Amino acid sequence: MSEKMKAAVMNGRQDVSIETRDIPGIRDSEVLIRIQSVGICGSDLHYYAEGKIGEAEVCTPFVLGHEAAGIIEATGKDVGGLAVGDLVAVEAGIPCGECEYCRQGSYNICPDMQFLATPPVDGVFAEYAAYQAKWVFKLPESMTAAEGAMIEPLAVGMHAAEIGEATLGDTAFIFGCGCIGLVTLLALKSRGVSEIYMCDMIPGRIQKAYELGATKVFHAVEDNIEEELKEITKGRGVDSVYEMTGAKSSLQMTVGVVKKGGIIVLVGLGAESVIPFDFGRLIWNEVQIRTCFRYKNLYPKAIRAIDSGRIDVSCVISDVVRLDEVPAALKYHMENKAAVIKMIVEM
Repeated sequence: MSEKMKAAVMNGRQDVSIETRDIPGIRDSEVLIRIQSVGICGSDLHYYAEGKIGEAEVCTPFVLGHEAAGIIEATGKDVGGLAVGDLVAVEAGIPCGECEYCRQGSYNICPDMQFLATPPVDGVFAEYAAYQAKWVFKLPESMTAAEGAMIEPLAVGMHAAEIGEATLGDTAFIFGCGCIGLVTLLALKSRGVSEIYMCDMIPGRIQKAYELGATKVFHAVEDNIEEELKEITKGRGVDSVYEMTGAKSSLQMTVGVVKKGGIIVLVGLGAESVIPFDFGRLIWNEVQIRTCFRYKNLYPKAIRAIDSGRIDVSCVISDVVRLDEVPAALKYHMENKAAVIKMIVEM
């Protein structure tokens, strides 16, 4: 094996190039993974375009990419249960394991989380990565590396569905038909939710939502969503609402489509963090607002859901590029968001 590898390195805003780096060494508790597939996430695009998300600012040079799967090339001496040649999915965050949040099982909100492609931690738009074996999950032979890379976004959708307490026979509304909205649709369907309404303004995404089983997809601008849904549900509204966009208009509309005593789950992060909201209506109807940040303890469940055929994540993938194409692909994705649902980098 060569001691060098290729990596897509961000050297500034909208400036990524393919460079040669040393293949990382591994510690006793780590595995070396030959990366096979990596998804391009909205956060990757945001870092690429703006150089930061909130207070997290890129210090270049920096490597993007956190939705990964690959083949184990080497294992540290303390690693058990994994072997060279295994196809694995990589859970993107490594928590401290010691804080109160980790101890209570909510490691996704660990204040010392080391999350791939979140400054200052490099991501995995590279041919190889060293990673803690504890957060690497072997995939069954039935699964592909591309499906393994989709475990990460699927886990977000599954976590949102759990927070919304979605169950058999429920109804739901999802704001946004991008990748996270679509995997949430798949997660809700797998839990037996009977009617799932969605909205977006991009025709391709609306069509994809219908293909994946949405009951009805509204146009976010052209349709009077609240009035039309009220008519469909005979004034009741839906049991749970999932807001994926972070857009002001969508956030404000959530309270108008949820039923009395229902649950609103906020997932998307938008440009505005302070938004006027009808709290009076919320309180009057005893509606709960909950938030969803990444995921926790869901990779094994997500893998089993795909392996069993219960969830098909491959149908969400719209574009596949090679590592050498990442600089151009990021630029294209940023400039043509309406044309891409989920882009996967294949090594």
